[in-house]
Amino acid sequence: MRKQAWLRAAAGLTAAALVLTACSQKSNEGSGDSDGGDSAPSAGWPETPDVEIKDGKPGGTFRFGITEPTAIDPYNGQESEGLLVTKQLFTGLVQADPDGNIEPGVADKWEANDDCSQWTFDLKTGTKFHNGEEVNSESFKRGWERVSAKASASEVAYHLTGIEGFDEMQAGTANALSGVDASDPAKLVVKLTDPNCEWYVRTVHPVFSPVPSTAGAPATNTAYVEAPIGNGPFMMDGPWQHDVGIKLKRFEDYSIGHKAYLDSVEITITANGSQDEYAGYQNGTFDWARMPTPVLEQARATYEPQNQWITRNTNGMNYLLVMGTQKPLDDVKARKALSMAIDRDAIINGVFKGSMTPATAFVPPVFPDAFQEGLCEACTFNLDEAKKLAKEAGLAEGTELNFQFNVDAGHEEWTAAIKDQLETNLGLKVNLSGVQFPDLLNNEQQPGASGIYRAAWGADYPTPSNFLQPLLSTEAIGAGPSEPTTGDNRGRYSNEKFDQLLKDGFATKDEAERIKKFQEAEKIAIGDDQALIPLWYRTQHRLANTEKFINLRMDFSENPDLYEISIK
Repeated sequence: MRKQAWLRAAAGLTAAALVLTACSQKSNEGSGDSDGGDSAPSAGWPETPDVEIKDGKPGGTFRFGITEPTAIDPYNGQESEGLLVTKQLFTGLVQADPDGNIEPGVADKWEANDDCSQWTFDLKTGTKFHNGEEVNSESFKRGWERVSAKASASEVAYHLTGIEGFDEMQAGTANALSGVDASDPAKLVVKLTDPNCEWYVRTVHPVFSPVPSTAGAPATNTAYVEAPIGNGPFMMDGPWQHDVGIKLKRFEDYSIGHKAYLDSVEITITANGSQDEYAGYQNGTFDWARMPTPVLEQARATYEPQNQWITRNTNGMNYLLVMGTQKPLDDVKARKALSMAIDRDAIINGVFKGSMTPATAFVPPVFPDAFQEGLCEACTFNLDEAKKLAKEAGLAEGTELNFQFNVDAGHEEWTAAIKDQLETNLGLKVNLSGVQFPDLLNNEQQPGASGIYRAAWGADYPTPSNFLQPLLSTEAIGAGPSEPTTGDNRGRYSNEKFDQLLKDGFATKDEAERIKKFQEAEKIAIGDDQALIPLWYRTQHRLANTEKFINLRMDFSENPDLYEISIK
């Protein structure tokens, strides 16, 4: 998620034109749905049954499409497309299964000291990188320092915040992580600046991957950045062909678990996102596909009876990123007015045909112990209250509001509908623009960014804190007010009490008590301050070629679980 304001805005986009295309996040009009019906509550489409994972056999090539990634090297892997590739190339200390359960990776045992300020990982010995070099504790230390170095300018380095020496490396005053002890090749010891009793869960993120001695610095070894050498179940089969594709092949010496079954994976970088994926699936080019929103009902009717349809409620959230330090949304009443003026049920019924569930909290219900239904009172459509709050906040009729989304990913229709709702219900002038995904991420970072941005978040690691710390903590801004953000808190939200509750939660050993702290923090940021605007919980729909393959399911990150897929 990434860099400079309003670069390649799509020219001539109008609400009327945009309503004709679409997929995947938010949309609809004024005070009713796009079909003119009522705004009946939506509970989403039911999930399809879990697939039974069976022993596979070697062979086959699995094909699918993605949009151009930002990065596939773990030092800067940050969005869904790039991380899909990175997670096949690298295996970290621990892993998450599709349901978010933590499983061993290179580490087969881990434990904290009494106050959770130090973590020790016992590593499997004899595992290899794709070039034959052995993976050991120094491999992890090397990878983490490569991320932490100031010159690397990693936009996901903040995940390493809290390791002793990280701040010094980010400042350029140190070239090593003083808190990482790799003196024993089979043991990695990590000292933290503050206690964190769930810190091991964070290492699910690929930014914590090991790298071989040949990796070098990202700025000087671009060949590695384009074709990373990892220790995962798949390896690169040639360099990344930008805007064309990425090819992977099975790593025959993988010993952390069973070897991957597939011989190879061919990933096509599509020009038109989900439209090309769907067309490719229909014509037999792809074995897995996302779909544009307008075809969901048709695709479900066609492919669900053939057992080629997957619906899963995933660990994600679709929301509006709010630039709350800039006018016109620097007043909490203005932010709540926007949220209350959006008829989520109308959008879900009209655009998504009832396939989504409206959000009333930010931490989604797939974390049942942490979920707080109804926390976001302003997430309920209330036009009278929205107008009242808008007036009190000085959000007068005709006020201009910038609204940006990324093209080629199915967001055209719902963003056009939100534009229409805000203009109809509050009299705003919404400047809707579509840009390429890297540009959207870059634009969000700029100190002068204003208005709202289309956003979605899938958990990097399975804990409710992963929805709070990266997106809402002060430390995740990573920059001063006049500099581009370097973390994922693009809206620059900052609240001392929120930050302290997170810190207290991390230091709490008892999981139930820790979650209570996180719930209190969410209440402040979302319930009170409306720092972000939740829209609907993340429900994902996929097409999967069950005629040729078995073990087809989404992994924890909503991508095909390539490690388990096998030919029939």
